[in-house]
Amino acid sequence: MLRLLHAAFASFLIANFFCSPVPSQAGSFVARGSSTTPKSEWRSTHAVHVLGMPDVKAKENGALIITPEYLRFSGTSGSSTIDLPSIVALSAGNERVELWGMKGRLLRMAVPYGGGAAFATFMHHQRDMLTVEFVDGQGNYHGSVFYLPGNEAEEAVRTITPIQVVHRDVPTETCSFAKVAANSILVKQPTANSSEMPVAYRVLVYEHIIERLRQSPGAYVVRDGVSESRNNCSQYTMQLSTSAFKPGSQVKRASMGPVGFFVGVTQITLNLEITDAQGRTVMRDQITATQRGESESVNVIDKLAHQVVNKWTKEQKQLQAHAS
Repeated sequence: MLRLLHAAFASFLIANFFCSPVPSQAGSFVARGSSTTPKSEWRSTHAVHVLGMPDVKAKENGALIITPEYLRFSGTSGSSTIDLPSIVALSAGNERVELWGMKGRLLRMAVPYGGGAAFATFMHHQRDMLTVEFVDGQGNYHGSVFYLPGNEAEEAVRTITPIQVVHRDVPTETCSFAKVAANSILVKQPTANSSEMPVAYRVLVYEHIIERLRQSPGAYVVRDGVSESRNNCSQYTMQLSTSAFKPGSQVKRASMGPVGFFVGVTQITLNLEITDAQGRTVMRDQITATQRGESESVNVIDKLAHQVVNKWTKEQKQLQAHAS
């Protein structure tokens, strides 16, 4: 009898909480070679900007638009545009996440007799990740990541025609100690030594560290550049490489109850080295961040960035103390 009540209660919650019309997935794509005239614009109205687009807030919902000239994200806080010739790399990937996000967690919490974990075994869906790597007018490297409905990331990649990277002539100057800005740090693009590390995760590691460093008082953060001829006039240089990556699974963590705290864990190990303007190593460390519990796997990246910046802030204070 309890089982019947249990099932009836769960069915009632699902029917009343989520039985609303499912929005159709926006976006249209005509395959090359088709006899249909290709459309000049591709659009997704259910995109989420994760991080990386200038002048747009993180985790904001909006529309992603691709034309023959540009890629643009428009949200409530503003819009940002990338000219297609500025794009240096594109990547499409996906991961499985809990269905309905926080609503889904609240629903499972409301299921009696500990039955919420059982519902997590099927309350999940595939989410696409589109990663766009590009350079700005000064040749500085940027990376942006978007969440899209299933299969739209690959459509977006195919919509953008093959791109010839524009090599910009970046003015160079010979660096001297007099030109080195105090507390300035150049952050190099991370290298991934693990084949399992998704491109989106690598890009987000870089952007999260840049964002957190800029929140440090008095810090002057310099992005990596695409021109090898550019001289580095920063006081410090941060080099990053991921030595291990364990993808884990939010679905497993959510569906296995207390056991999920140990099973399906997402983990990243990052090698960190910081050198000064003379090339001397001032800090070397290996940092590991782990995502447990029911939160999304991608949250491990901000944890990692937080550790990196905290360790560097403490080290920098010691360096300043010794120099004074």
